[in-house]
Amino acid sequence: MANSNDVILTTEQEVQLRRPIEDYVGKIQAEIDNLRTDGTQKVLSLQSHIERVKRDAALTKEEKTKKIAEDRAELEKAKAVEAKNKDEISKLIADAETYIKQHFNQDYYEHVKKSCDREKTAAKEKYRKKTAELEREHQATISKLSDHQEIKDEKYVYKNRLFDAKMQLEKELQQIKDRKHAAYAYKYHLIDLLRMSKFTFMETRAQKWENYKYTFNRRAFFLQNGLYIAIILIFIMLCIITPIVKNSPLLTYNNVLNILQQASPRMFLALGVAGLILLTGTDLSIGRMVGMGMTAATIIMHKGINTGAVFGHIFDFSGLPIVAKVILALLVCVLLCTFFTTISGFFTAKFKMHPFISTMANMLVIFGLVTYATKGVSFGAIESEIPNMIIPKINGFPTIILWAAAAIAIVWFIWNKTTFGKNLFAVGGNPDAAAVSGISVFRVTVGAFVLAGILYGFGSWLECARMVGSGSAAYGQGWEMDAIAACVVGGVSFTGGIGKISGVVVGVFIFTALTYSLTILGIDTNLQFVFSGIIILVAVTLDCLKYVQKK
Repeated sequence: MANSNDVILTTEQEVQLRRPIEDYVGKIQAEIDNLRTDGTQKVLSLQSHIERVKRDAALTKEEKTKKIAEDRAELEKAKAVEAKNKDEISKLIADAETYIKQHFNQDYYEHVKKSCDREKTAAKEKYRKKTAELEREHQATISKLSDHQEIKDEKYVYKNRLFDAKMQLEKELQQIKDRKHAAYAYKYHLIDLLRMSKFTFMETRAQKWENYKYTFNRRAFFLQNGLYIAIILIFIMLCIITPIVKNSPLLTYNNVLNILQQASPRMFLALGVAGLILLTGTDLSIGRMVGMGMTAATIIMHKGINTGAVFGHIFDFSGLPIVAKVILALLVCVLLCTFFTTISGFFTAKFKMHPFISTMANMLVIFGLVTYATKGVSFGAIESEIPNMIIPKINGFPTIILWAAAAIAIVWFIWNKTTFGKNLFAVGGNPDAAAVSGISVFRVTVGAFVLAGILYGFGSWLECARMVGSGSAAYGQGWEMDAIAACVVGGVSFTGGIGKISGVVVGVFIFTALTYSLTILGIDTNLQFVFSGIIILVAVTLDCLKYVQKK
């Protein structure tokens, strides 16, 4: 039976193939479990019990201390037994794994795999014959009919029969797929029991790849990645066209560094607004906050007395040390941006106002105040030494990229490893359910806006250093669209509660690289807006299709 190349295995035959492996490894597993009973298993049980005692509010402090002391005394004994049996358990595990390596694929999995392939071929052939039979029956029936309504009814019945046959085929193919996957996964089930869920890096990769193939769906894949594929193809075309048109390659080391350098300040803005989009919100005031931050930072870090006035007052920070100027500029940028985002967050959370309205009001207020205060003038350059202090170039490498990398790491940690981050996803997914579970929707919403303000402040401060000042109220116009678009392209869904930091990062790089490439080609700025608009429209369309599919 095991050597047959044309037989489809029954469930009983598959069990027979697997039984020698189960018996051999099962016997070793029983020995290991016996050795672990008073050792590893008892250690885990006692550690778990100690944690429960610590959290038990019904016990007094003295009772907790006594119980924990007793458990720790037992724990030491259990650890001693664990250490004593460690070598013997390791030998048994090695024996079982050697047997699995020698026999699992050869004696079991390859046979099941071939059987599944044959079963799949047979199912498709069965479907082909069924459709051919239905076609013959349909044509025979149609030839006997003359009434228009009867012919229409027969066509409807025929269509339904074809659909049923297709559904039956898909059901059988899925069962075959399930059977093959279960056979593959059984190997790791045995290893899981032997090692207590400890896998090597390559074993983990192999399982993830198999699970990916098992769950792969072509429609879902293109919904998820279709836009990325299209943008990559466009970028490849630009890489081909640029050398022809401009006589220089697009993907050079310097160009890549320039793209990363331009993307770095924008990364802060995208990371900030991504948290708001998670809450089904947005922020239309980003560009104006950049202008406000740039203006404030330029005034503070300006060399000598400022030539421009703010509300009629000319500031002079020339008496401050350069380091103090840099720190003060950062603090002012962060405080100003956070102040205004907190106002938006308060109105959004307290009065259930849509962020579109609260941030649009912010946008108008900020632009009006800054323009009125400064009369719309630019405040010139900052101290020439400051960029080299904040974002020096080391062997040609712009360290502003490191600031962006640090921001990515910090926001990733907040989103994925803190209670606030988990609450952010919960409120974005379903605010009513989050409120019922004890999460303060108000605090989470305001917190997301505060975090956004801090990031906007850092971003505008870095942009000021990158551009060596030249702050004005008009600076940053349209940046909110770039930041929001980067998030949407990166998969942060406007439906709420869905998004990854990696997606935001990819989105920022995509937009920056695309804009940079089009600029090198000499494409008019207005046409670049057209490209951006099309990308945003496609991204949101795909996002909506994914949402409809889930519904």
